Amino acid sequence: MRGWVHSVESFGTVDGPGVRMVIFLQGCPMRCAYCHNPDTWPEHRGTLMEPEELIEKFLRNRSYYKNGGITVSGGEPLCQITFVTELFRKAKTEGISTCLDTSGVMFSDALSEEYEKLAEVTDLVLLDIKHTDDEMHCKLTGHSNNATFAFLEYLEKKKIPVWIRRVAVPGYTDDEEELLHLGEYIGGFANVQAVEVLPYHTMGLLKYTELGIPYRLEGVPQMDEEAAKKCRQTILQGIRNRRSGRNDAT
Repeated sequence: MRGWVHSVESFGTVDGPGVRMVIFLQGCPMRCAYCHNPDTWPEHRGTLMEPEELIEKFLRNRSYYKNGGITVSGGEPLCQITFVTELFRKAKTEGISTCLDTSGVMFSDALSEEYEKLAEVTDLVLLDIKHTDDEMHCKLTGHSNNATFAFLEYLEKKKIPVWIRRVAVPGYTDDEEELLHLGEYIGGFANVQAVEVLPYHTMGLLKYTELGIPYRLEGVPQMDEEAAKKCRQTILQGIRNRRSGRNDAT
């Protein structure tokens, strides 16, 4: 069992609770207009690694991860679901916290057995909801958001905690009405524990130039932290609306 690994961040602090080893896998079917890692799109690139290699790497620095664990990101990690499941299975035998950072775009009832296995060894999911409007979601990513919402419903059935993520892009994903709608939607899920809004940046622009890929958001300004905080507050207001005044998401 080997998987295509793009890179490994030894001491990540923004991809789940505590200090974590973040494993970025290769391959993603979506082509998000604001993606800052287009080099992760192609499959079968990067470095082939076994789960044991990654666990050993974690264990060598385990003292730094006492309040954290392993997060698998991408690309889209569910493109390599069997590898992720095996990695998480071995992590759990070592008492390591597991976190999946995904858009849920690959979720399918046709792979229910695979997702059952993954659910058994997943402690937390960071779910990126890029847009609640399906037409806009398709424009931004090239894919429908139906699988994302179906995956969230599945995670609730499995009682797996979820942190919702949203990249706030000026003029694209920062509309107040849509953010409020997002909050009202996710407020209906008991397993949604937190909301993170990540401000759009252009740090990946050089990669597009190097790869010869047109950058679709040329000229769109970066979002500052205060504007991102305002977006998050709007989502939280939507959650409060849905939960009748109970602010359960932090």
